Amino acid sequence: MKTDLTDTTASKINKALVLGRRAIGTPAIGMVLTLVIVTDEENAYDALKAASDAAHEHPSRTLVVIKRVSRSPRDRTKSRLDAEVRLGADAGTGETIVLRLYGDVVDHAQSVVLPLLLPDAPVVVWWPVNAPLDPAGDPLGALAQRRVTDTYACEEPIRELAARADAYAPGDTDLSWTRITPWRSMLAAALDQVDCEVRSVEVEGEAYNPSCELLAMWLADRLDVPVQRTSSEGPGLTAVRMDTDCGPVVLDRADGSLATLSIKGQPSRAVALKRRETAELIAEELRRLDPDDTYASALRYGVDRLSTPGEPAKGDSGDGAGARAVPAPVETAAEAPAKDAAQEKAPVKKAAAK
Repeated sequence: MKTDLTDTTASKINKALVLGRRAIGTPAIGMVLTLVIVTDEENAYDALKAASDAAHEHPSRTLVVIKRVSRSPRDRTKSRLDAEVRLGADAGTGETIVLRLYGDVVDHAQSVVLPLLLPDAPVVVWWPVNAPLDPAGDPLGALAQRRVTDTYACEEPIRELAARADAYAPGDTDLSWTRITPWRSMLAAALDQVDCEVRSVEVEGEAYNPSCELLAMWLADRLDVPVQRTSSEGPGLTAVRMDTDCGPVVLDRADGSLATLSIKGQPSRAVALKRRETAELIAEELRRLDPDDTYASALRYGVDRLSTPGEPAKGDSGDGAGARAVPAPVETAAEAPAKDAAQEKAPVKKAAAK
């Protein structure tokens, strides 16, 4: 069921929701959160489709906020709110409200969204594109427990990572970080199979892909060793090579789907590391609503501390003594608490836990 409302208000939208539920015979719908998508007209369809697919796992009320650009100064003075209320088959699991804002109301989107939030339910705000530099300071972001951005959609993703680190607040996250979850799990499992000291790491992937930088920063932060970032043709992340005192550990994915894990003294094995769709990434982020301390720690490590080909690794004196010690067992990296990347760490010998 779909209801179009032109030049409307939040109270009229709520009334349309109640009437729509009665019309389709489902006055009570079990929804677990409110997902607010802030986007433009060009990207609204793809974002809404991803949210609808994720709603099969997380039934939610989805509010799509589209800020329309006024064509003339006269139009900017005319505030208007148009809405589409979708229920039942048109909304999948849950409810969907598409809000189009015109004129001055564009600068006050939070006043439109606030009355439409589910009572006593978590709020997640997602910016598929054009995310603010300070999501927690944004009026819509201030309403949410979790704020999801995607630096991959930015024109200068590496510079954007630095800005995200400066403005980080508990609850912020990035789909570029979510994309490397399988890589982090596989690398942690690989190091759990050997009793070796990691001396250096190389992360290879396509240029201007922030997932590569985030993985490199996570490894440098958790292993406390020099990490070099190199470029490839992609797609996405292509390889991670770890130099250990008992031989190389390599996770190589050349085709974006199937990877090969090679550990010296063990037969090579094929592992599934396919590139995931946006719906899977959003579904993963909606599974947890608490702050991601591991992401915060990796983000604050800093892109500028990674090395690139042709320059010595940051923190490496050039005599091989640059490999520093690990502050925690690598297999618990995903659960490790956040810490200040600049804090001095006492040298501890790195060894994979049994």
